[in-house]
Amino acid sequence: MSATLDTNVLIYAVDEDSDLQPRARALLDHVATRPAITYLFWPVLMGYLRIITHPSILRSPLDLEAAIEGIDDLVRRPQIVVPGEGDRFWSGFRSVASSTPPRGVLVPDAHVVALMHEHGVGTIWSRDRDFRKFDGVTVLDPFDDRFSAGFEV
Repeated sequence: MSATLDTNVLIYAVDEDSDLQPRARALLDHVATRPAITYLFWPVLMGYLRIITHPSILRSPLDLEAAIEGIDDLVRRPQIVVPGEGDRFWSGFRSVASSTPPRGVLVPDAHVVALMHEHGVGTIWSRDRDFRKFDGVTVLDPFDDRFSAGFEV
């Protein structure tokens, strides 16, 4: 089954002020160069853009052009797939919401989970423990030492 990345992994990968940057960068480099398909969903990419350029959130935010170039670099790779919501999205979202009612900060996570289900993606690399609340999703924390052997750090 395919995998995807969460916003926090993308942010940590470029945030040079973060102690998590080396491992996140290694994971991003791994998925950007391996032949297996990795899905990136638009809510994740837009969340990255929103946070990585925000001067009140990061000590050293990227300027918009640098952030966009980083996204361009990823999405032009043949093994990166960036799908959107299809005809089954709303019913999928309603299904996700029926088992784990999203409120507040869980709404964007439920959006991503519904997209994962719609596109047959079973695994998300994320530090966000909230994804564990949703059925049918395997969450791998790239900052957990058990996964350091899977990609170079």
